[in-house]
Parts: sequence; structure tokens; C-alpha cells
Amino acid sequence: MTFPSSNLSIKTPTVSEKLQPSTKKRPRAITEPAIPEYLQRVYWWAYLHPNAVRLFEREWLVNLILWGNYSRLRDAALAELGATIQINLLQVACVYGDFTLRIAERLQQPGTLGVVDVASIQLANLRAKLPAASTAILHQQDSSALKFADASFDAVLLFFLLHEQPEAVRRNTLAEAMRVTRPGGRIIIVDYHNPKRRNPLRYLMKMVLTALEPFARDLWRHEISHFLPATNTPAALVKTTYFGDLYQKVVITKSA
Repeated sequence: MTFPSSNLSIKTPTVSEKLQPSTKKRPRAITEPAIPEYLQRVYWWAYLHPNAVRLFEREWLVNLILWGNYSRLRDAALAELGATIQINLLQVACVYGDFTLRIAERLQQPGTLGVVDVASIQLANLRAKLPAASTAILHQQDSSALKFADASFDAVLLFFLLHEQPEAVRRNTLAEAMRVTRPGGRIIIVDYHNPKRRNPLRYLMKMVLTALEPFARDLWRHEISHFLPATNTPAALVKTTYFGDLYQKVVITKSA
């Protein structure tokens, strides 16, 4: 199954999408980033077109795409944060479904939640899902060039983002996630992984990813550690795989 190229013109608003201001580490005013070329060319149908948001913002569909594993993988990521979240947390890229809502439900003072995405349409969709009383702050930023100060967050979440990025962008995204995480803090990643050869979905997924997600099989060929900056060796890296190794959770602890 393939999707045709699109000449879709992507328009972004002139003001960053935000919710109620945080009382901690308020970001300075920024110039909004351009939509990356690869995102417009490869993923316009999934994230940038208004019809994409209307189509994919269905939790049952997200679960179907992940072969019934959405809740399991979401909960695996959230388990790293505990039943209550009282830290400064950054989510890199919006997620279809209730992922961010589940985080917001656990958030307690003095905890803060920031969410970044390069696409204003995704931020607007997330803002519409969050309750009006949410204290989360949404920022229009490029994951590969974050505008936050060093060590701004206790933890950073990347949920099914890295497989959608070309290698150079992926490396920069991970470098930025490491940079904005405090020493001793954690980067929590959930994404695709090289499935076992006996996994019956291995060969189907190979065809699907080759057709629709051309950068995804990088994560079949290499461990996530392969893309980390050589100048910042983690204090620890723990990997857990799921569903016949088709998916992985990687928790990186930043060195002091």
C-alpha cells in the first residue's frame, strides 16, 4: 500500500500553542520552526493534513496499528514515572490516543509537563483533548533543535518518534533529549525493534515499514544506543522488548 506525494501547503499559526503557563522554568519566546522537509514528504498523510488528525485520532485505530499493544506500551512507558508525577517532564512529539491525558492525570505539584511538536495542527489537536484545567504547556519546537536550557527536565519521553526520523535528525533528537535532561535524569523511549525471526508479523511489518515508514527499519538494524552522542555516555541503559521483540522500551539514565 502506498500513498501519493502531496503538494499540500502546510500553514502554521504565528503564536506557539500553549496551555496555562507553568510556574517553573518558563521558556523564552521563540521563533516557530519550519516543518521539516522529510515530514512534509513522507508523513503528510499521517500528521499534517487535517483529515489525518480526524482519521488517526481514534484510540482503537492506534491500537490496531500496534497490533493490540497500544495500552501495554503506553503503560510500560508511564510505569517508569510512577503512580504520581512530581517531576519536570518533557514529552517530545504529540501522540494520537490518550497517552498525554494519562500523564496529565498523574501530574501533581510540584510536577510540570511540557509537550513539544513541530506541527501546529498536532498541538491544536492535543490542546483540544486536554481538560481546560490542565497545567501542561505546549511548545511548537523541532525535536532536533530544542530551545530549552541545559538540564531543564528530570525526564524526557519519546513515544514512537525515532523511527519516523532520518538518521541525522534522530541523532540530533537524542542529543537534544540528553542535553535538556538533568544529570541523573532519564530518557524513556518506546519504539520499534528488530522482531524475532519466528515472529509471524516480521515479514508483514517489513513490507509495511518499507512502504510507509522508510526510516523505521534503522531500528531493526541498530540498537538505539548506536544513535546516542558519543560525547555523553549514559550512566545506565536498560532495554525491554515486547510482542516477539517487535517493540522496545529503552530507559537511559544520564550520567552525573
